[in-house]
Amino acid sequence: MAPWLQLLLLLGLLPGAAPAPNEPRAAGAQVWELASPELLEPARFALEMYNRGRAAGTRAALRVVRGRVRRAGQGSLYSLKATLVEPPCNDPTVCQLPVSKKTLLCSFEVLNELGKHMLLRRDCGPVDTKITDDKNETFSSFLPLLNKDPLPQDFSVKMASIFKDFVTTYNRTYDTKEGCPLEPISVLPSYLGSHHPGLAPLLSLAARWRMSVFASNMVRAQKIQALDRGTARYGVTKFSDLTEEEFRTIYLNPLLKEEPGKKMRLAQSIPYLPPPEWDWRSKGAVTKVKDQGMCGSCWAFSVTGNVEGQWFLKRGALLSLSEQELLDCDKVDKACLGGLPSSAYSAIRTLGGLETEDDYSYRGHLQTCSFSAEKAKVYINDSVELSQNEQKLAAWLAKKGPISVAINAFGMQFYRHGISHPLRPLCSPWLIDHAVLLVGYGNRSATPFWAIKNSWGTDWGEEGYYYLHRGSGACGVNIMASSAVVD
Repeated sequence: MAPWLQLLLLLGLLPGAAPAPNEPRAAGAQVWELASPELLEPARFALEMYNRGRAAGTRAALRVVRGRVRRAGQGSLYSLKATLVEPPCNDPTVCQLPVSKKTLLCSFEVLNELGKHMLLRRDCGPVDTKITDDKNETFSSFLPLLNKDPLPQDFSVKMASIFKDFVTTYNRTYDTKEGCPLEPISVLPSYLGSHHPGLAPLLSLAARWRMSVFASNMVRAQKIQALDRGTARYGVTKFSDLTEEEFRTIYLNPLLKEEPGKKMRLAQSIPYLPPPEWDWRSKGAVTKVKDQGMCGSCWAFSVTGNVEGQWFLKRGALLSLSEQELLDCDKVDKACLGGLPSSAYSAIRTLGGLETEDDYSYRGHLQTCSFSAEKAKVYINDSVELSQNEQKLAAWLAKKGPISVAINAFGMQFYRHGISHPLRPLCSPWLIDHAVLLVGYGNRSATPFWAIKNSWGTDWGEEGYYYLHRGSGACGVNIMASSAVVD
């Protein structure tokens, strides 16, 4: 392995893929003593997600103590309680917060839906002794966590203060979900002025775990910051208390890199030298930033944003269109579990158009399709795939309107402002997992950028927008560019 790849792996930033079913597993990366054979696959998946990106020799081993499964339609939700053993970590530059102990006590929730596993929850903390299978499903199984401080001994007052500000800013409330009553994090402020030894018992298990996740994320954001070649700034965002797995599962779209999608015809290149800068926001072709909520529906927002721009350019009216219609009525894509722009265009044509946001409002979860052809205000005639040449993309955008694209969302969990330009190995164009909308381009202090409309609300990024380096194929921005066609 090249030295720079080893460095990225040690820093914990190199994206890692779970091993294939027939791939030999590293020593220690295994599941044993399962309470039921039915738990084998979800337990293996939970362990693979926990070990994702870890080098051989640093991967943990898992022992499932007990678990249960709940059926819901075509899906199954597995709740697992387990001890997890990590090998010793002797390099402080590799060990991430919270400081790893030899044995951790973990609670996982794994959803198996449509033949695919998704990790919905992972709560882990240190424990001194193994848990025996006493078949007692009460919260008492997790008392060792409540009686120990899961934070590092040198957890700084500054980090605690930053976390307190985060909780206040984003109105966070945490619940253990293990039988304890809801305990607002607002009990924290009086105790965060100093590293008070009595602080930990005042916090719920979930709050203490989230504080550890937050601290770990701040370390990760600093690493991303140090390696970024642009002007972007990374740090506290509304997603800072989510683990990487949670963020990916809730907000991103794995189908973009897993499925090729419906083949579209290639649009003809425009023989046009694009101007040095362009911004459709200033020309009335872009609606306000929307929020997809806790749903992997970015594909629908990317497509409606493109169609909104196409309709404006052809008909002169800017209408905010319904993403919920696509979630409910597009039977090829998978609603909050992800989708592809190419399939969404086809669904719009098959349905006969799109209703407006006012007529078919967004709910952020799958519902029964209630599309009414009489209420459709917009239609499309076709869809096209665009060139991967960024100069040609700029020309097409300036002449034809905003473009639906897909990108690798590396670092976006902690993005605050500026032009992002991650190292290519960190933001591989072949691992795209988020659909967005190109609305313009330009330069800031001689740094070329794409202006990108995101769908995570105006309280993320630059009032909901993301700026990505232009001209280097950064994060695969040029790999899956497309547009609807309105005649």
